[in-house]
Amino acid sequence: MDEATLHPATDLDTPGLDTEAGTQELAADLFVLLARLNRAGTRACRLPVPPAQARLLAQIDDLGRPRLGELAAADGCSQPTLSAQARRLEASGWVTRERDDQDGRAVRLTLTDSGRATLAVLRHARAANLAPYLAALTPSERTAVVAALPALHQLSATLDVGLMLAGDEG
Repeated sequence: MDEATLHPATDLDTPGLDTEAGTQELAADLFVLLARLNRAGTRACRLPVPPAQARLLAQIDDLGRPRLGELAAADGCSQPTLSAQARRLEASGWVTRERDDQDGRAVRLTLTDSGRATLAVLRHARAANLAPYLAALTPSERTAVVAALPALHQLSATLDVGLMLAGDEG
C-alpha cells in the first residue's frame, strides 16, 4: 500500500479545509481511519464477548442508564433487535433491566459489577492490541496523536448530543 492510500488526506496545510468540500473530505477520511482502527483493534483480540455485545456494553456505559429505545437509536438497530441483545447481556449477568422512575412502562439498562468488569477486560484487550503500534510511531507522531485527542473527544461529545436530539425528534 502506498503512502497516499495509507494517509489519503492528512496534509493539514491543504487550502480548502474551511470549505464544505474540505470538511466533507476530512469527515470521510476520519470515518475510514476510525473504522480501520476499530477493525484492527478488534480483529487481533480474542474477545470473550461477541462484538455486538461488546459494543452494547460500551454504549450502555457511555449513556448511563439508557432506555431500550435510546440504546437502539444509538446502535442504529431496531428496538426488537436491541431487546434480544439486551436479554443476552442480562442472561450473562452483565446488565440489569430496571423500570424507569419517570415512566413505569419504560425499561432502563444498567451495567452490573460483572458487566463493568467485562467491559474493562474488553477495553484493556483492545488497548493492549493497539499499544505496540502506538509505540512504533515516532515521538512527534505520538505527540500529534495526543494533541488530536481533545478535539476528537469534543467531536464525539457533539455527535452524542446530536444523536440524542435526533432520537427525540423521531
